[in-house]
Amino acid sequence: MKMVKPSLESGAIIDGFRIEECVHKGGMATLWRVSRPDAPRPLLMKVPNIAEGGDPATIVSFEMEQMILPRLSGVHVPKIVAVGDFAEQPYIVMEGLPGKSLFHRLAELPLSYAEVAGIGVKIAVALDDLHRQHVVHLDVKPSNIMFRSTGEAVLLDFGLSHHDQLPDLMQEEYRVPFGTAPYMSPEQLLGIRNDRRSDLFALGVLLYFFSTKMRPFGESESMSGMRRRLWRDPVPPRRLRPDYPAWLQEIVLRCLEIEPAWRYPTASQLAFDLSHPDQIKLTKRSERQQRDPLTTVLRRRFNKEITRSIVEPALATQIASAPIVAVAVDLMEGSVSLNDELRTAAARILATLPSARLACLNVLKLGRVTLDSTLDEQGRSKQIDRLVALRHWAEPLKLEQHRLTAHVLEAVDPANAILEFARANRIDHILLGARQNSLLRSLLGSVSAKVAAEAPCTVTVVRPARSAEVGSESSPDEAAAASGQAPSE
Repeated sequence: MKMVKPSLESGAIIDGFRIEECVHKGGMATLWRVSRPDAPRPLLMKVPNIAEGGDPATIVSFEMEQMILPRLSGVHVPKIVAVGDFAEQPYIVMEGLPGKSLFHRLAELPLSYAEVAGIGVKIAVALDDLHRQHVVHLDVKPSNIMFRSTGEAVLLDFGLSHHDQLPDLMQEEYRVPFGTAPYMSPEQLLGIRNDRRSDLFALGVLLYFFSTKMRPFGESESMSGMRRRLWRDPVPPRRLRPDYPAWLQEIVLRCLEIEPAWRYPTASQLAFDLSHPDQIKLTKRSERQQRDPLTTVLRRRFNKEITRSIVEPALATQIASAPIVAVAVDLMEGSVSLNDELRTAAARILATLPSARLACLNVLKLGRVTLDSTLDEQGRSKQIDRLVALRHWAEPLKLEQHRLTAHVLEAVDPANAILEFARANRIDHILLGARQNSLLRSLLGSVSAKVAAEAPCTVTVVRPARSAEVGSESSPDEAAAASGQAPSE
């Protein structure tokens, strides 16, 4: 067996890759720009820093990244080209992304609140995609985030990550927590590595930092300093910046809750709130100006329930327990039976998933060539009337306010509107109604059929009881067309 090469130099050839120049040298690895005749796009080679007396965690971390990265796919991770064996020369060759990491924005802090929220949405979507591939990143920080030219966030450096379906070498070989001190969650400090909400805590730190220019827990690198976050909450952002939006403080402080159960259950739910600040249900978090009182801090300090290790279920189970469900509600007259069936179906789903969220939708159908009024015949806002009606429809479900949102979508094509909402908001399940056959439906096609065929998630199509249709003088679809209201089917 050959010895691992201690270093590389420009001009060297490794498995057909020509070493061009050193791009970055970090504590655990070095990045080289490399080329290969059959690879026209820019490439980077990551090589672990292995030297006499070096930290053995460097090798274990690199092994983890070599195992995890080839199993990942999608736009939110770098594309892998090749992996080198430790018997010869360990390396990972990946696509070279243009631009710089989010670290290079630090000189511009604080950013505008709108830009911080926009960045947060992209990172949360990337984390949701990662979690659905059975991985918790565990080192979310600005230097590990880049953006494609098309806007998607790309997560880098998986050496500290946990994969649900692979051996956790970092857990097996070390009993000390690994991570970047300002971004580590309380449970990481306790050795828990399989909770996706640790990544949401780190994202909360990033949002706080980028919007205030202050780190919520300071710069402490000592273990005793980091452990204070097990019982000490950060200064509320509104104390630092009086103009800080209440909705953003609600999001950030929820991400930074000490107990994982008090944070967002999934990255997709966090992305949803960042995308819809007007729909966020404000709590006392949003109004806070002071940190928790000393009595609360002392209670946490000596509460062993907070500091005990908890075995979390597999990531797939965690995510499945907190879906975002969208229900398309028809508000035209004659839809009572169908809407009752939709509510019953929604109640069944939500009863078994206490962390699920419900997004109630209604499509305000627009004419293809006509100029539509935003007011009805009585001069009232159609948008507001329908939002009120959607919340009235959901009242019997008795959901906590933070689990319910209402959305009126304006569109020429109702099916496309529902599909676009589902894709943009990472919806996990769509509920919508389908009506009995009618002439108009046979001519124009079924909204429910199109949604079911093209949706990126599970779709449940609900039909009303047949008895409700008996004696109807005109089909519901025809009535919908006549009134300008989009049927929910």
